Amino acid sequence: MPYPNTNDTIQLLTKLVSIPSPSGNTNEIISFVESYLKQLNVETKRNRKGGLIATIQGIDNSKHRMLTAHVDTLGAIVKEIKPSGRLKIDLIGGFTYNSIEGEYCEIETSCGKKLTGTILMHQTSVHVYKNAGKAERNQENIEVRLDEVVHNAEEVRELGIEVGDFISFDPRVQLTSSGFIKSRHLDDKASVAILLQLIKQLKTDKIELPYTTHFLISNNEEIGYGGNSNITPETVEYLAVDMGAIGDGQSTDEYTVSICVKDSSGPYHYQLRKHLVQLAKEHGIDYKLDIYPYYGSDASAAIRAGYDIIHGLIGPGIDSSHAYERTHQSSIENTAKLLYHYVQTAMIQYQ
Repeated sequence: MPYPNTNDTIQLLTKLVSIPSPSGNTNEIISFVESYLKQLNVETKRNRKGGLIATIQGIDNSKHRMLTAHVDTLGAIVKEIKPSGRLKIDLIGGFTYNSIEGEYCEIETSCGKKLTGTILMHQTSVHVYKNAGKAERNQENIEVRLDEVVHNAEEVRELGIEVGDFISFDPRVQLTSSGFIKSRHLDDKASVAILLQLIKQLKTDKIELPYTTHFLISNNEEIGYGGNSNITPETVEYLAVDMGAIGDGQSTDEYTVSICVKDSSGPYHYQLRKHLVQLAKEHGIDYKLDIYPYYGSDASAAIRAGYDIIHGLIGPGIDSSHAYERTHQSSIENTAKLLYHYVQTAMIQYQ
């Protein structure tokens, strides 16, 4: 079976995670994806929010499918320039301050200049601060130490840094000999890499899809509204490809494709879920069913926006979500296989 090459997917993934793209500042990575798809002669267009829609015409144009994955990531923004020359930050997306303590970061000024720094507690030195380990990790105590010779706020502003400048985190991507991929922002760039490789395979093998299929590369998912628009009236099935969350009480792991039953928005479409499970069984694809209690996807955002669609959610299992994440190549492979078969099947009977 000519499945998308997993090694190629992982190499593409390393490129994607290395392009800074916090929600609100995603033009660089959207341009990268746009260029990748144009080389495959895939029809693309940008929406007004800055996302990208790729379309492959199918045999039946009266009914459409849409698949989505998001390139926007967690990040931060300059909240205040402190008198000391350090930066107070405000978070972009849902994560905790302790998950970024000690991380290298990049600050991009409004004129495009990029400077580096480190995210630290103000009370970091145990030789100075008696309660360094007990101090709360919050906006008041976490700050950015710039890698520049600055002594006050005025000198920081002379560098071009101002309130509102975007801050991205060093992904620290690493591939292990045992098949693990460790990096920030696997949510959801692992899924984006899988979709791009799927499109490449479809085009290379000249596979004719049963329905016109849209691939939305959304850019505002982490803040709740990436995939809630630009859905054609003909769209019947809408499948979000996003990470599977791992933790206590979860069945998702780093080796299978996770099929979401329910998240904080409620259950996903029962018939579509059963269809995905049946495909996995028929083709020997390792999968897990799971519930993500504190989670929402582009598919659930589309439902909330009022679209009359059949919605589903699958994705590779990601450990330590919204922190320094990890998955395994087998999870990427199983997700790719399920998607490969799904886009070539008949739609479920919804009437």
